[in-house]
Amino acid sequence: MATTTPATAPTGTARPVRRGAHPAKRLLLGASVMVMFGSFLPWIDTPIGSISGTRGAGLWTFYAAMLGFAAVMVPLRRLAMAQAAVLSAAAIGLATWQVVHLLSLVGTAGWRPGPGIVLVIGGGVAAGAAAYRLRREA
Repeated sequence: MATTTPATAPTGTARPVRRGAHPAKRLLLGASVMVMFGSFLPWIDTPIGSISGTRGAGLWTFYAAMLGFAAVMVPLRRLAMAQAAVLSAAAIGLATWQVVHLLSLVGTAGWRPGPGIVLVIGGGVAAGAAAYRLRREA
């Protein structure tokens, strides 16, 4: 009768050490979550009701947040840095454009920024900080 022995690694071989996520990638993950949720929340509050981000530029910021999620999983730091920079530019640029456009149409009377646009801008700033940290350490 044949006996089986458990499969073991040869003596003297080292297993690769698995490290935790880079701190900038953790920040980028948080930024992507902020932008993703903020894209679907109300961007503008009026006395009549609120206007969701998906009726305007919120869909584009959501797509950029998905790019940010992809950057968290990419092992190449420079590619992750570029994707974080795109997320930052899209989130800050589109949300700022939305506010400036609304200010040019009606001024400051009768509306205020909603929680969604605040989350998107905050997530864009956090993604920019993550891109800067990845650039500094690359």
